[in-house]
Amino acid sequence: MKDVKKIDTPYDGIDKAAYHVEKRRLQVELLKIQQEVVKNNQRLAVVFEGRDAAGKGSTIKRFVENLMPRHYKIVALGIPNDVERKYWFRRYERELPQPGQIAFFDRSWYNRALIEPTMGYCNEVQYKYFMKKVLEWEHKQQENGLLLVKFYLSITSDNQLYRFEDRLSDPLTFWKFSENDLHAREKWETFTHFKEQMFNFTSSRRSPWVVINADDKEQARLTAMLYLVQLLGDGSFVPLRSEELAESYSVKLDGVKFDNLSFRQYAVLKALKAEQKLTDSSE
Repeated sequence: MKDVKKIDTPYDGIDKAAYHVEKRRLQVELLKIQQEVVKNNQRLAVVFEGRDAAGKGSTIKRFVENLMPRHYKIVALGIPNDVERKYWFRRYERELPQPGQIAFFDRSWYNRALIEPTMGYCNEVQYKYFMKKVLEWEHKQQENGLLLVKFYLSITSDNQLYRFEDRLSDPLTFWKFSENDLHAREKWETFTHFKEQMFNFTSSRRSPWVVINADDKEQARLTAMLYLVQLLGDGSFVPLRSEELAESYSVKLDGVKFDNLSFRQYAVLKALKAEQKLTDSSE
């Protein structure tokens, strides 16, 4: 598992206000990355894998929240038909991003490494063929210009159960829970076995798995965004730590000094002050 990257979060203990500040900062950087992808006709695929309720969809939602809609897509394929089961890689080749586009995969071709063998949706021959060929296939895509990032969001059994119960009790999210989720949970150890096999045999230096602890959804979202920003950004982004965001700030605006501000309040007033300077200089 030498090529698996387990990422420690710098956002441990971050509060709600600080989370929103840092999320916005990261989204600005993600938009810059998207602009570079568009400008240079690049192709970027970002894969999210993990157990049910790990937060894949909600993390993708925060990634794309302020991106240009024309230049990204979210891929969340349903149950494959018989032809798609047979020609597995072809099914996903059709969904890879076009030049100038980012594709976010809410589960991916790695279904065949995880949930399919766990639940018996594929046979042993299909599973072994996939495991043997997947890195070769990915490396070929990368040689053809594809930028690829593979995230695995990891949660504990207790947290998964809590999220299932939370979904069932909420009239807006009950539909996210299915009987199949319950059956998959009953096979927790089997899934764990296939997950470890996936890490051992489908992670390479060119195409590593990036594992993020997702027991805290907000920390996981920021950590995943930060990884992509530091990987593909200009290298200037420095994450704000929770202790920095907890400090009080002050700023002077129109001759009035504002003290004991949170970072979020300070950032808003600082931006307003900068706008005023720009307006004054143009008059």
